[in-house]
Amino acid sequence: MEKLKENIIKIYGSRGESWLAALPRSVEQLKDAWGLSKLKPISNLSYSYVLEGFQREAPIILKLSPDDDLIDKEAQALDAFKGFGAVSLLDRKDGILLLERAVPGTLLKNSDPKESRIEIACKVMERLHQSPYFSKGSFPHIEEWLTAIDKEWNLPKKHLERARRLKKRLIKKSQGSEILLHGDLHQENILSHGNGWVVIDPKGVIGCPIHEVWACVEDPMQDLRCLSSYFGYPFQDVAEWYYVRLILAACWQAEDGLDANRFLALAQSVLPTIEPYSS
Repeated sequence: MEKLKENIIKIYGSRGESWLAALPRSVEQLKDAWGLSKLKPISNLSYSYVLEGFQREAPIILKLSPDDDLIDKEAQALDAFKGFGAVSLLDRKDGILLLERAVPGTLLKNSDPKESRIEIACKVMERLHQSPYFSKGSFPHIEEWLTAIDKEWNLPKKHLERARRLKKRLIKKSQGSEILLHGDLHQENILSHGNGWVVIDPKGVIGCPIHEVWACVEDPMQDLRCLSSYFGYPFQDVAEWYYVRLILAACWQAEDGLDANRFLALAQSVLPTIEPYSS
């Protein structure tokens, strides 16, 4: 809870403080309105207040955020991915989602499956991308996100300059079939559910499928090759997009006043793979 408070106040300031203060009352009102019981916060709170519990006998997740637009986009994306491996959206209000809870709900990152975790992520991604939903009007395009790299941040200039060069070439090269992407498909957003896996927390962004693969990487050298092989993407393109998306994540951290060092360290680790081609 302390990490959540720190992040919310850093990002939203006094509005965030007011939102945090109102949380207990908001949760009590939602319990009455939706018939919820046995609510308790999950352990890894970061940017939203998330509780697990029950609606009558059904296991649910209650998610509250001070960012109404973010919650709205997540609700739209969950609707779009319905039937293609995302948890079900049960109900919603401004800044609030009532969701199906994955059971047993083990994070892919913490699991020890028979297959490799990266192969499971690939299969989850493949199913998700079968959704026929496509609307340029409802979701941002990946190029809109990438404009953040063109701004000036308190980040190493060499990384920003390299990412700007790479993204221009890669955007031109990857133009073609565009679909709705999850947008943040890391291994903590893939959970066990029954005998399979489901995704949570979609951001919703339009782009080519190759833009999706970066977030699920845990071991860059091994996972990037696995992703390249599974989907038939050129390895160099996968590695370069991974680098660009890491720098984008670092820019977003800088924008919110948060620590970008984890993303910068990963970007630095992949440089030997891309440097001969990034000038």
